Amino acid sequence: MSRSNDPFDTHLLRVFGMLMAERSVSRAATRLDQSPLAVSAALKRLREIFDDPLLIKDRQRMVPTERALALEASVRVVLGEIDALLTPAAAFNPATTHQLFRIGAPDYLAPPLMAAVVHYMRTAAPHARLLLQPLGVDYDFDTALADGMLDVVIGNWPQPPEHLRTTLLLEDEIVCLVDRDHPGAGGLTVSDYLQGAHVVPLLYSGRQRGVVEAHLATQRMTRTATVTVPFFSMAPHLLPGTDLIFTTSRHFAQHFASMLPLAVLPSPIDFPPMRFYQLWHGRNQQASAHVWFRSLLSAVMRTAGATRHVRMGSPVPPPRIIDQFA
Repeated sequence: MSRSNDPFDTHLLRVFGMLMAERSVSRAATRLDQSPLAVSAALKRLREIFDDPLLIKDRQRMVPTERALALEASVRVVLGEIDALLTPAAAFNPATTHQLFRIGAPDYLAPPLMAAVVHYMRTAAPHARLLLQPLGVDYDFDTALADGMLDVVIGNWPQPPEHLRTTLLLEDEIVCLVDRDHPGAGGLTVSDYLQGAHVVPLLYSGRQRGVVEAHLATQRMTRTATVTVPFFSMAPHLLPGTDLIFTTSRHFAQHFASMLPLAVLPSPIDFPPMRFYQLWHGRNQQASAHVWFRSLLSAVMRTAGATRHVRMGSPVPPPRIIDQFA
């Protein structure tokens, strides 16, 4: 490696290693593509650093001192490890990778969406593994991303954290989910909504309000959290036979309405769209495996959510992953 291409400036160690191999300033200079004068100057500096002659001229060759012989093996190891650090990373191949990918997310994504992710991951990367980490107020996903314990967090913050990298995965309409025989099943008014009994999931982030609560606050409106549940997926099962209202995204509501005696109603309040983001730490910004995985998530969510009517068993066309990994 030439000195101009050596970001760690290991020049002196490389000169030392070449002198030990060649036992000659002129031959070492030729191998290093440097002048004999430059190599002699480097040897002088090495002698000052180690306080030892290192190589002593003996007729037509140079003889290493005991100190030089003791240093030689260590220098070889150090240079080998530095060269390994500077070797370009092996190209990522989804078809052969055994990497573990870790997603942190609440359970507000309807199963068909995550099923689509799993399906295409199994197709494109059959040896890879996937871990889904539930989020809650006691789980520090910031630290988990920074420490590499999570690769991606999926969330629907009104404003995603600015210190993390972000892309929009899916945008969905906010609707109301109620029992099929709910008094307001024919259509809820604003008064019906605000005076009604609501099922509200616990927040998964202690730093931000949910999209629904944040918007109601800006409109100086409040609703009654009659039942608070620890999981999003528990809420739909509490609705049959009650007057409870659950406010959620359309794709989530329609999934459960296809299995339970429930009705999906337009929200009488003009909520902003519910935006689902993927977040990741800058440490993984350019890692090829992580680029591929984030691309897979984006492509699957975009394809599966294109109709905004994802149902269990509905076929999802194959997503287009970024070109270099397709």
